[in-house]
Amino acid sequence: MVGGPDLLQGRVLSPGICTGCGACTSLCPYLNLVQGRAVLLEPCGREEGRCYSFCPRTEVDLPLLEGRIFGTTRTDPALGVHSSVMKARARRTEVRGRAQYGGTVTSLVLRALRSGRADSFVLTGSRNGLLPQPLLARTEEEVLACTGSRYLLSPSVAEVVKLLRSGEGGRVGFVGTPCQVLALRKIQVYEREWEVSRVGPVIGLFCTWALSHRAEGFLREKLEGRKARRFDVPPPPANLFVIETEGKRIELSLDRVKEFVPLSCRVCFDMTAELADLSVGMVEGEEGWNTVILRSEEGKRLFREAAEEGEIEVAPLEKERLEHLREASLNKKKRAKEEGERLGIRYLKGVEG
Repeated sequence: MVGGPDLLQGRVLSPGICTGCGACTSLCPYLNLVQGRAVLLEPCGREEGRCYSFCPRTEVDLPLLEGRIFGTTRTDPALGVHSSVMKARARRTEVRGRAQYGGTVTSLVLRALRSGRADSFVLTGSRNGLLPQPLLARTEEEVLACTGSRYLLSPSVAEVVKLLRSGEGGRVGFVGTPCQVLALRKIQVYEREWEVSRVGPVIGLFCTWALSHRAEGFLREKLEGRKARRFDVPPPPANLFVIETEGKRIELSLDRVKEFVPLSCRVCFDMTAELADLSVGMVEGEEGWNTVILRSEEGKRLFREAAEEGEIEVAPLEKERLEHLREASLNKKKRAKEEGERLGIRYLKGVEG
């Protein structure tokens, strides 16, 4: 993929569709993250660069990536390459008690570390309960410290790039949102110097939108000095954004919070992390369970081992819930296509909304 910082500025940064993933800012001293978005401090003079190639909002040749990652391309326009969709939840009560929903992601990460499928995992945590940050986890304690959803953008891919460049971290697994997974897969396919084979299991998280760092001040004001313990968006018709603190539940209008959703989310075609080894989300209308989409052989092996070792409980996903998931995914693609056409932004090849 040919392009450099000037094209990155013109096609991604100036239009405001940066995802804040950190793939570019971890590479170049001329790029930096400011309030969760990449900023080109000054031109570096390069006509080609990794900053452009790895960005999830520059051109995406989806059939090429799918062929390289999965050895095949999609037959399902809604959910991408996959072999099955089901429900799962953690069996261990201490995992389920700390998890956002069913604890499946935490259980899979712990299984991968115990089995040697990964030596470490890049997860998203938070030091203050509000601003997310990438953290490297090697132990169960470190993994459990990162449970729960983070709604603000996080530069998690930057941590993977740092590890690949330094040779540290052993085999590195990753848990992230669709745009973060896309950036990581572009690194694996386009990078020629780093040892990208050290990337371990990639677990994708369902995502319909995130919040820009502009939301920090608004949320901090609502917290009134309290530390946030958990964020949640209850299923319709609640129309709420919920913050749980040590001693209080704060309910905010979801419409008001969505004013902080960045443009990058509105042109995103991917709700279910279609390039992950397996993808995990909530089961709408059934608390305590996750929806799981199995995609690659690596993802299927990890999931099977976790089930056989008794770390997760597995059940069929009801037909009506699967159809609802497919409909929601297609609707996101449609909205992204319409918004992209309205703004003159088109970065995707190989999929239609």
